[in-house]
Amino acid sequence: MLTRRLTAVLAATCAVTASNLYLVQPVLGEVAADLRIGEGVAGIVPTTTQLGCAAGILLLVPLGDIRDRRPLILAMMAATTLALVGAAVAPSVGWLAAAGFLIGLFTAIPQVVLPLGVALNGGERSGHVVGILQGGLLVGLLASRAYAGAIGEWLGWRAVYWCSVAIMVVVTLVLLRMLPSVPARSTIRYPDLLRTLPRLLTGRVLRVCAAGVLVGAAFGAFWNTLPFLLLHDFGLGPAVAGLFGLVAAASALASPLAGRLTDRLGPRVGQSALVFVLVLGWAALAVGPLWIGWLVIGTVLLDIGVWGNQVVNQSVLFGLDAAHHNRLNTLYFFIRYLGISVGLALGSQLWVLGGWPAVATLGLGLAVTALPAAVLAAPTRGPAAAATRSSAPR
Repeated sequence: MLTRRLTAVLAATCAVTASNLYLVQPVLGEVAADLRIGEGVAGIVPTTTQLGCAAGILLLVPLGDIRDRRPLILAMMAATTLALVGAAVAPSVGWLAAAGFLIGLFTAIPQVVLPLGVALNGGERSGHVVGILQGGLLVGLLASRAYAGAIGEWLGWRAVYWCSVAIMVVVTLVLLRMLPSVPARSTIRYPDLLRTLPRLLTGRVLRVCAAGVLVGAAFGAFWNTLPFLLLHDFGLGPAVAGLFGLVAAASALASPLAGRLTDRLGPRVGQSALVFVLVLGWAALAVGPLWIGWLVIGTVLLDIGVWGNQVVNQSVLFGLDAAHHNRLNTLYFFIRYLGISVGLALGSQLWVLGGWPAVATLGLGLAVTALPAAVLAAPTRGPAAAATRSSAPR
């Protein structure tokens, strides 16, 4: 049963583990200076981290459909902690990129926790549950950028990773005490489990994933280039870049609201509103160099649109067969993180080639394209049709 106390623990787990994916972004300038590399090369590190997360989602998250999620989550927590240690002692950008890949690979823990929360709640009010857990995830993302920027400026970028190691140890000990065992809903073998993934990527699932990749790319392009913009146009360091995570705190509050909106008015209404907010966010960011206030406004709108869209997408997927929830989460987040990785890579390269105008053109174009794709991916009301549930492969 999903009690309030356990909900808080699961939300905290999502927060702490998801934060590991974005630790390096506010300190990219310090990484480049310390390792004596260019800013474009430094952008490889968050890119490999996102690619690692995509691989972890593809290879590890589906195990939640055929294994008890308690030992799976605990093992991933331990492996992530070791990868963070590797990043903290990295002597070169190649080492740091490899450690970043492993951090991403093993820290796909929220994608196991989210279906677990829905299952523990009996499958009811999935939008509400997803909204709360993702709200915790977003608090972690926002806090990670803030504390990574502050610690990076005062103690150096390596201290950022050591702090995360300590936090991971504490959360792992709490999970050892409180995390319940949940029997697997399927008994198929792991190779057969992976073979079912392409067959699930049809119909509404495919449309949801296509919308997710566009929104993810628009998100990645912004956060990987923001530190460069703040440094070159405003003379602001990593502490301020990290504080922009706190500027976007409204998105953490909007996430549960997006879940309730989906439960009450239907996914299509939610998608229309939230992706339009994303478009407005990039419109404000496009003129950000003129006044830092536009960057603040654009950041808030961007994060509300991106993370609210994700709540709606997951609510739609969790309206399908519960035996497939981990695999549906795998497909969605694997494709979404590929989109984020593409946005990270393109953003860094476009910054080198054309500065912020080139990055803003990319982000705004992706957001506008995502609007009709996201609306068409969502049903008008309620979960997807029962026919879709019964036809999906087991």
